[in-house]
Amino acid sequence: MKGVILAGGLGTRLHPLTKVSNKHLLPVYDQPMITYPIRTLVNAGVEEVLLVTGGNNVGEFIRLLGNGREYGLRWLSYAYQEGVGGIADALRLAHEYAEGEKIVVMLGDNIIEGNILSAAEKFQATDSGAMIFLKEVENPREYGVAVCEGDRVALIEEKPREPKSNLAVIGIYMYDEQVFDIIADLRPSARGELEITDVNNAYIERGNMTWEMLDGWWGDAGESIDALYRVSALVAKGGANKLCL
Repeated sequence: MKGVILAGGLGTRLHPLTKVSNKHLLPVYDQPMITYPIRTLVNAGVEEVLLVTGGNNVGEFIRLLGNGREYGLRWLSYAYQEGVGGIADALRLAHEYAEGEKIVVMLGDNIIEGNILSAAEKFQATDSGAMIFLKEVENPREYGVAVCEGDRVALIEEKPREPKSNLAVIGIYMYDEQVFDIIADLRPSARGELEITDVNNAYIERGNMTWEMLDGWWGDAGESIDALYRVSALVAKGGANKLCL
């Protein structure tokens, strides 16, 4: 299974830090933010990763990461997203790279305490479909919220006023090769972007979306300055990307 890390965007929620740097290059405790999702995928058995980024800092990613071997990858590729078209638009750039294989997609500002190895092995054993990761949160109105029926996802609502659960959809997704056909049929949302929630709901409509509950803590280090501080403190206290909890 190949990996895709999405590290574009303008990083406006982290201004002024991101006026001179891509947010995914900012430090989280003692390492650049982007290195944490790379290690998450490496710990899940992924050897090849496509990093999708944009803006004016692409050269800094290459200078930091090189060919990825320092971080345990066999191969690291790069793709450039022009403009800001949304998560699904960035993922579309991985079509040729995927070469019909299943992929695991991770947002470059998501950091987890543990690992997704068992879930990756479980998804690899399936014939088709998609898998998302969920985490219980205290403020579900701020996230995409999932409603589950058994091992299937019945519904995802984006930032609902009256959440039907407290299960937030975090920024790690696993897809079969049909994801690119789904993206090709998407229409931009009200904010002019191709939304990853629409991709996930397309799988739900087909009855082909499963879920896994994430163990350990999870943080979106790019959500705000306060979130960057909180995640850095969690990493400093106990570390991240542990192989065993």
